[in-house]
Amino acid sequence: MDAPRSERTRLDDAARAGWLYFVAGNTQDEIARKLKVSRPTAQRLVSLALSERLITFRLDHPIAACMELAAALSARFDLTFCEVVPADPASESTTLGVAESAAAFLEHRLRESEPIVVAIGTGRTLRAAIEYVPRMKCHQHRLVSLVGHISMQGSASFYDVLARFSDLTEAPHYPMPLPVVVPSRDQRDQLMQLEPVTRVVELGQAADVTLVGVGRMDESAPLHLDGFISVAELAEMRRLGAIGEVTGWAFDAAGRIIETGTNERLTSVPRTVPPPQLVVGVAQGTGKVLPIHAALRGRIINGLITNETTARSLLALG
Repeated sequence: MDAPRSERTRLDDAARAGWLYFVAGNTQDEIARKLKVSRPTAQRLVSLALSERLITFRLDHPIAACMELAAALSARFDLTFCEVVPADPASESTTLGVAESAAAFLEHRLRESEPIVVAIGTGRTLRAAIEYVPRMKCHQHRLVSLVGHISMQGSASFYDVLARFSDLTEAPHYPMPLPVVVPSRDQRDQLMQLEPVTRVVELGQAADVTLVGVGRMDESAPLHLDGFISVAELAEMRRLGAIGEVTGWAFDAAGRIIETGTNERLTSVPRTVPPPQLVVGVAQGTGKVLPIHAALRGRIINGLITNETTARSLLALG
């Protein structure tokens, strides 16, 4: 039988207070203000989170509201996997909460004894997530990158994920050894026929589980900020209807991958839509709502890790 509603609410409040204190780093005064309770009550809620073992090294209590949002998103977008984490209303971080959740997801999969292939994108959110992955010995698994991390000028992105991921897990890794975007389609086609590249593509497309970020295609587009595409190329993609990107593949508001523009010269592992295996997008924030919604509509991703504020915005869009 379910616990009385008052007891569930008390534990929910304790879990929120515990998350704000131990994960988001709020003081008890800040928690009291955010939860609209007195400071002694905030202190008791944090203590309750500990005594009820709702907190270990990460939040271990599924807050009811987040579970309901995850269930609603799964039903709306036919998701294979969905996790919604609490949101700190005062935080402007685009990684807080989802980074820890993505790390826990990866750790769980890597604890499996049967060998698996994990494919991973790049970017700020995934880089933040990898820093929460504990050191492990995962020699039986393989890690593969879906996208390169260098520009045509030779500069490398600070937000590359694969090498750090492999360092933490001791799993063999397979980077994409190409610039993200090359000057011509012919050059892209020639490079994609190289044996090391075809091996990476085969591994990436056959991965048992994939984690990707969901990028914007506006003035804050990571593809542009990290030097992979120019201002003119970004403007062209926006004229073509690009609203977001996953591993460099730009798509429109309906989730359709655009056939021209920089996509013609992109060296990332081609996307299969809908994906045959689990592909989890990890993203949150106001600026990510439309790109995430489009990626869900177009079935570019079939899994999602986000926070409760973003989840509500996604559901409001229909």
